[in-house]
Amino acid sequence: MAAAATMAAAARELVLRTGASDMEEEEGPLGGGPGLQEPLQLGELDITSDEFILDEVDVHIQANLEDELVKEALKTGVDLRHYSKQVELELQQIEQKSIRDYIQESENIASLHNQITACDAVLERMEQMLGAFQSDLSSISSEIRTLQEQSGAMNIRLRNRQAVRGKLGELVDGLVVPSALVTAILEAPVTEPRFLEQLQELDAKAAAVREQEARGTAACADVRGVLDRLRVKAVTKIREFILQKIYSFRKPMTNYQIPQTALLKYRFFYQFLLGNERATAKEIRDEYVETLSKIYLSYYRSYLGRLMKVQYEEVAEKDDLMGVEDTAKKGFFSKPSLRSRNTIFTLGTRGSVISPTELEAPILVPHTAQRGEQRYPFEALFRSQHYALLDNSCREYLFICEFFVVSGPAAHDLFHSVMGRTLNMTLKHLESYLADCYDAIAVFLCIHIVLRFRNIAAKRDVPALDRYWEQVLALLWPRFELILEMNVQSVRSTDPQRLGGLDTRPHYITRRYAEFSSALVSINQTIPNERTMQLLGQLQVEVENFVLRVAAEFSSRKEQLVFLINNYDMMLGVLMERAADDSKEVESFQQLLNARTQEFIEELLSPPFGGLVAFVKEAEALIERGQAERLRGEEARVTQLIRGFGSSWKSSVESLSQDVMRSFTNFRNGTSIIQGALTQLIQLYHRFHRVLSQPQLRALPARAELINIHHLMVELKKHKPNF
Repeated sequence: MAAAATMAAAARELVLRTGASDMEEEEGPLGGGPGLQEPLQLGELDITSDEFILDEVDVHIQANLEDELVKEALKTGVDLRHYSKQVELELQQIEQKSIRDYIQESENIASLHNQITACDAVLERMEQMLGAFQSDLSSISSEIRTLQEQSGAMNIRLRNRQAVRGKLGELVDGLVVPSALVTAILEAPVTEPRFLEQLQELDAKAAAVREQEARGTAACADVRGVLDRLRVKAVTKIREFILQKIYSFRKPMTNYQIPQTALLKYRFFYQFLLGNERATAKEIRDEYVETLSKIYLSYYRSYLGRLMKVQYEEVAEKDDLMGVEDTAKKGFFSKPSLRSRNTIFTLGTRGSVISPTELEAPILVPHTAQRGEQRYPFEALFRSQHYALLDNSCREYLFICEFFVVSGPAAHDLFHSVMGRTLNMTLKHLESYLADCYDAIAVFLCIHIVLRFRNIAAKRDVPALDRYWEQVLALLWPRFELILEMNVQSVRSTDPQRLGGLDTRPHYITRRYAEFSSALVSINQTIPNERTMQLLGQLQVEVENFVLRVAAEFSSRKEQLVFLINNYDMMLGVLMERAADDSKEVESFQQLLNARTQEFIEELLSPPFGGLVAFVKEAEALIERGQAERLRGEEARVTQLIRGFGSSWKSSVESLSQDVMRSFTNFRNGTSIIQGALTQLIQLYHRFHRVLSQPQLRALPARAELINIHHLMVELKKHKPNF
């Protein structure tokens, strides 16, 4: 049925749009055939308008022609007018059938209508109820807003009252003096914990009252009298207690560090005095400074006096310089007893005083050392004295900062008020001792002790001794430089002719220098100082010049070289035991030793093999200049050299070895020289072989008498000493 309706509609549209012209031809201009019951609906079509576009009509026609039903009708050749009438008839039938269906269902429709009406009534009542609910909710929302506003206002009032209550509570708590506080301040001993607790409470209340008085609080007048009386009572008890502790320091044989440590537990007492009674606080501080300064001065003066009694009796004097002759002071360099051994040019075990373990070892006890008849060098006494000073000064500085509540410049000033007299006494004693001190090693060790103690004080965060360390170094450095310059001058002014008999063995002055220089270099390596190296450089130059002056006293060059090599080797060996291998001193003497050793080897080979050496040098020079033909005139000389070397080289090498071993005190050095001489001899004979291989000398009959190089090497190895 739907398809038929659709087909009818399409047909009618096609008739209306495309069949209009045909209908007009058949029926006339008035139209109105029996199948056309409706006029043509042209809508708002305006054929007179300029906007009419015929292309749009073509588009509509083309669209209708593409309809499937239209295409089917056109294919079958159906008469559209007849078909349209048929469709209209079917539509009428369908309409009548639909009306009959509605009539049959009229009761149901009526029932449905009644039900819809009833539902509308129910929904209307629901709408009225919801409207009432909405009105009630609106009134409840306004009531909630009112309650919220009232709650906010009550909250604000509550916070204001709590703030006022807190302020008033603090004020009242700060002003009210509880009975427990009064009882503790008046009756409890100052050493009891509750006295300290209530004293802190009293201090807090006094501070609170002062603050409220500044704000103009009238209630402070009610408690001011009570607090003042309690404060006076507390100040009196604290003053008596602290002064009693300070006076206990003065008792003979008292270890003042014990009551001093006990005072730290009551450091709040002084803070209370500082905040409430400054006059009493100043009195206590002045009494402490006066007492402790006298105690430290007395202790260190006594300790220093007893300490100097255990120093070695034999000390260096102004004549004990490096360049002084042995005969000038008999017995000075003789072997001392083990109990009082002290040398001024040898470090020995004295360097251990700056080792980490020895540096902070317990201080020396003079009476114990005297009972054991022990003696010490000055640097050991200096270390003990200054370690005690360092330890006590660090403890005193930290106590002052903690108990007297000071820091920075104020702590420095208070520290120097306590320790100043002791430090000045120590400086004067050191200055007096250094005026007659000529032991450079001792002074240099003291310098390094001070440098290490200064680092320890810095690690302990005690800067109060910095000025003292600078003052001590200002005394030690000039004296050390003066002693070193005196030794330099003594070596410079030494006259070799006044030293007695000549000997090729190491000289005692060079041995002194070697021991002295190695000592200073080994000490200086820990904390290098450029000024020390400059002074040692000057001393080294003077010693080198001295060695050359003494060597010039020997008549033969060979003896001169033996003397130089023995001294250079000895100084190098001593330096290498203590100094680093790359130090300037070691490098310098190594170069001097190598140069003189090479010269000595040439001097050693000259007597037995001088002719061979001269010929090889001359021949190599001729060959190098291209004058090898001149060698033909040297056949007789070459023959003599070959036969002479073959007959005497063994005895010459044996004599050479014995001579070397007799000349040098260091067997290892002698062995090295022999090895060098034999090596140079082999190289010389090898060069001699190369010269004889030239065409001018190749036919020489004496070449058959040449010794084989490898055979010579094997034989020479037998003459190498083994140690």
